Amino acid sequence: MSGRNALPRTAAVVVAAGQGLRAGQPVPKQFALWRGKPVVRHSVEALRNAGISPIVVAVPPGAQDVATAALEGLGGVRLVSGGQTRQESVLRGLEALQGDGPDLVLIHDAARPILPASVLDRLQAALAVHAAAIPVLPVSDSLAEENDGMMGTPTDRDRLRRVQTPQAFHFDAILAAHRGWSGAPEAGDDAQVARKAGVDVAFVEGDEALHKLTFASDFAVAAPTVRIGTGYDVHRLADGEELWLGGIKIKHSQGLAGHSDADVAIHALVDALLGAVGSGDIGQHFPPSDPQWRGASSDRFLIEAVRLVAEAGYAVGNIDLTIICEMPKIGPYREAMRERIASLLGVDIDAVSVKATTTEKLGFTGRGEGIAAQAVASVFRS
Repeated sequence: MSGRNALPRTAAVVVAAGQGLRAGQPVPKQFALWRGKPVVRHSVEALRNAGISPIVVAVPPGAQDVATAALEGLGGVRLVSGGQTRQESVLRGLEALQGDGPDLVLIHDAARPILPASVLDRLQAALAVHAAAIPVLPVSDSLAEENDGMMGTPTDRDRLRRVQTPQAFHFDAILAAHRGWSGAPEAGDDAQVARKAGVDVAFVEGDEALHKLTFASDFAVAAPTVRIGTGYDVHRLADGEELWLGGIKIKHSQGLAGHSDADVAIHALVDALLGAVGSGDIGQHFPPSDPQWRGASSDRFLIEAVRLVAEAGYAVGNIDLTIICEMPKIGPYREAMRERIASLLGVDIDAVSVKATTTEKLGFTGRGEGIAAQAVASVFRS
């Protein structure tokens, strides 16, 4: 349910009403800081960015103040007091949404802070043909039953799946299922509630990034992390082409030839950012064989690279860009490039360095046949 494809009247319930005592935090884990933000804020922001609204967050009784602080500034978010069990908390969240009349609802555990857009897209596709859908992963370890501390009967892992959230439902069906729940045994998740009510539940591919924070070690591994990526690009100069460099149109006798606008500076930055988060290269995401990118502004490529960085759980730190050419002179355009790139990256201008050099008349750039650019980018978790 990415922002441009989000179905209308789609709401969400985020379950944040537990105590989270095993995580070893001074507050319930859903309100503890993780990568610079309260845990619950990560997934709520992801849902909002995907166009999901309204979002109801079920919180522990008496935790309204800490929850409000954790979600400060996020519009379209409401709080309800949770119940004694997870199922009761979800029911209260669903009933709080009833007046909004949503067609679909996502139910998500706040303790799963990384919520990939690709999972939301797969759930969206499944709900077009099914009443319910949940993300799952295969079981990789061998399994066996325990018998008084001894190994019992082995279990066929090929038929088992690890179940994740968010779980997606047609709203009326899951509300009726929760209202009809008998209360015993306690529901482990909403798919169990749906199945008991006779609702068929489809599987979609989950994601390891949806790991649930449970123990103190889950918070210990979230210390600040910095990653680095590099990028390089080159395009030939040609008559009759516009010259775009660093997101700025430059007056020159020739321009750069390519499938898009051939902005070598932006292309190098895109590859540097993608490399920093291990997300391939510009050719994989924007192949020159695809006609939709013919003449496209490279700004679009950089914006998508920033989104992929954020999806991987990182933020852009700084970039260092070097443009290699004999002509035109870059100096007069340097500050405009810095401002444009900073705007596209969502960073302060002092995090953007733009430099230029020549090759002393050597090679294709020295002969004025083309322009090259190389970039280094840092991304960080906080």
